[in-house]
Amino acid sequence: MRMVKVKICGITNLEDARAAVEAGADMLGFNFYPKSPRCLTVQQALAILDEIPTFVDTVGVFVNPTAEQIKEITGYGFLNWIQLHGDETPKFCDTLNWFHVRTIKAIRVQSAADLDRIEDYHTDAILLDAFNSKFYGGTGEVFDWSLISDINSRRIFVAGGITPENAADAARLGVFGIDICSGIESAPGRKDHEKMKKLFDNLRHL
Repeated sequence: MRMVKVKICGITNLEDARAAVEAGADMLGFNFYPKSPRCLTVQQALAILDEIPTFVDTVGVFVNPTAEQIKEITGYGFLNWIQLHGDETPKFCDTLNWFHVRTIKAIRVQSAADLDRIEDYHTDAILLDAFNSKFYGGTGEVFDWSLISDINSRRIFVAGGITPENAADAARLGVFGIDICSGIESAPGRKDHEKMKKLFDNLRHL
C-alpha cells in the first residue's frame, strides 16, 4: 500500500501547526470561509507560516468564493493548494487553472450517484466528504466509505469523521490522502495534541 498523504485542516494557531508538523503532517489546511469557527485572516496564516518548515504543503479552504477573493489571497504566495468546499461548478473551477496553485474540489457524498460528479471536475484532486445540509464540512460525520471504488486514476482525499481510531481504515482505502479536522480537536479550531499523536502513531503501524 502506498503512503497516504495526511492533511490536518482547520489550523488556527502556531502551537497546533507546529504539533502537526512534528507529528508528521504532509499538508496544513487554513480556512478562509468567514462562517467557519476555524476561519482566520491572511495575516494570521502568514504569522503561523513564518514559523514552520517550508516542506509542508499549505492549503487554503474556500466556500463559494469569487475568483477575485481567491486571487487576492493566493497573491500573497503562501498557498500550494486551493480547496473549494462549497457548491462551485466545474466551469468555475476551470477558471482557476491560471492561478499557479493546485486545486482540490470537495464533493459531499450522500449516495453512489454523488461520486459520478467526480468526472465533471478537472481539478488536481477531489476530496470526498460527508454530506450535511447545514454545514460545508467539519461536522465529524462519516459517509459510507464502501461507495469508493475505481479511484486510482485520480488524486482522492477522504474527509469526514476521521479520528485516531479509524484513520488506518481510511488509509487502507487506497486513497491519495486523508483529511482530518474535528476528529483531533478539543474544540473547533483547537487541536488536541495527544489525539493528533495517537492518529499518526496508528498510521505508522500500517
